[in-house]
Amino acid sequence: MARREPPAPPDPGDTRSPSGIPIATVYHAADLPVDAAAQLGEPGQFPFTRGVQPTMYRGRLWTMRQYAGFGTASRTNERFRLLLDAGQTGLSVAFDLPTQMGLDSDAPLAEGEVGRVGVAIDSVEDMHLLLAGIPLDRVSTSMTINATGAILLAMYIVVAEERGMPRSALAGTIQNDILKEYVARGTYVFPPEPSLALIAETFRFCATEAPLWNPISISGYHIREAGATAVQELAFTLANTIEYVRRAIASGLDIEAFAPRLSFFFACHSDLFEEVAKFRAARRLYAHLMRDRFGASDASARLRFHTQTGGVTLTAQQPLNNVVRVAVQTLAAALGGTQSLHTNGYDEALALPSAAAATLALRTQQVVAYESGVAQTVDPLAGSYYVEHLTDELERRALELVNRVEAMGGAAKAIAAGFFEEEIARSAYEHQLRVESGATTIVGVNKFADGEEPPVVHAPDFSGLEREQVARLRHLRAARDGVAVERALAELGAAAQATVREPRLPGRAPHLMPLLIDAVKARATVGEVSAALAAHWGRYKPRR
Repeated sequence: MARREPPAPPDPGDTRSPSGIPIATVYHAADLPVDAAAQLGEPGQFPFTRGVQPTMYRGRLWTMRQYAGFGTASRTNERFRLLLDAGQTGLSVAFDLPTQMGLDSDAPLAEGEVGRVGVAIDSVEDMHLLLAGIPLDRVSTSMTINATGAILLAMYIVVAEERGMPRSALAGTIQNDILKEYVARGTYVFPPEPSLALIAETFRFCATEAPLWNPISISGYHIREAGATAVQELAFTLANTIEYVRRAIASGLDIEAFAPRLSFFFACHSDLFEEVAKFRAARRLYAHLMRDRFGASDASARLRFHTQTGGVTLTAQQPLNNVVRVAVQTLAAALGGTQSLHTNGYDEALALPSAAAATLALRTQQVVAYESGVAQTVDPLAGSYYVEHLTDELERRALELVNRVEAMGGAAKAIAAGFFEEEIARSAYEHQLRVESGATTIVGVNKFADGEEPPVVHAPDFSGLEREQVARLRHLRAARDGVAVERALAELGAAAQATVREPRLPGRAPHLMPLLIDAVKARATVGEVSAALAAHWGRYKPRR
């Protein structure tokens, strides 16, 4: 694509939202569209502007789902138990980079990365340790895992079934959103086409065998973390959604079989009103896209989402300021009608969150839920001239961007052309210019700074954790039935080869999820299963 000239420095006197929407000094009824009441609708009814449930938090609070994972499975289990004892109502698992990239902990490329940014899971035995003592039939689990998401789902199912719990009773989510990995994070393993086919297979499997499980959490969060605006976060997430829905339909699935279990994951930054409006616009825009473009029923047009407070908004300088930022973002997520929420620890700009910071982050949710009054009525900001104007403007701008992506042939082609990355990079650059010029204030960084160095946080002994994990992995390999493992991997490889020969032919390609379950039940590792698939699918190499 043609290179663009760097944008001019922002005008410090220009009053705009972080997405560049001009902000008037005051708003009036005339700023609302003539059909404002129709666009609002009722909570729990199309187009779901006011929420996906008629009573929202009066009926049930959002799920408080703190994201955690570091080192070994047993250490992460300790953190889970701490948070559950403190009142958390759902689990959210962070995996280390080797697990995300389909590498075992003793792989040469994994050295120095084991357990650093999440928990190391090599086999179903690690999954057993991770979930020890946790009632899987009563606690839902979200797993932030993408390229290897189907493998981790298979492990979760095996753990449950080896405890005597049927897969049909399990509730939770795998992120499983590979398109944003090619744009914003880079934890991909396989090329796009087989990756998309595997995602469609998880849709089929969950629809038929694990009906309470969400097979995907389509993520705007990581797009936002890469530097996108709220408009881009919304538009690119929904453009990716359109791609997934089309692929699933092309594989032979009926939209009503899988669309009700699609879920979403958004960021929440500190501009309170733009973030509230973004969530409301997301529901309305998604509802219209699903109905108008795919003929989906209302049940398949409800956008359910998890929220995480903005990681990139946290500062290493004056880290206690992050407590206030997270509180504002928590309030925005609640006012916007989120279904579940993770709140960041105040020290996460320095290291993995301490137990004290993680507990305070959970307490922040609890204070907002039980003391602020935000849960007493549905969509309390509805009818605000300002919020309704922002909602309309965010929806309009996001739809324009979705249509640009569609004109390029859809999200997969737009990503391959570098469009998403270029747009996000431009927005990130413009934001940095605003920070450096002082047009955007970051308290404690470019204004009200005290000159003190950020505090030093002592990191865990990751080298020791890595040695512990590698020892467990090698013991597993020595103790398991190697013949059974090789047989299961060979059957999986043959099926993977068949998906390459007959891509996306309804009813022709073999079902991979049962074979993945068989492989991990035999104690095949994440790295071995990934290698069996990559032998036929290849490994993705980004364009230079």
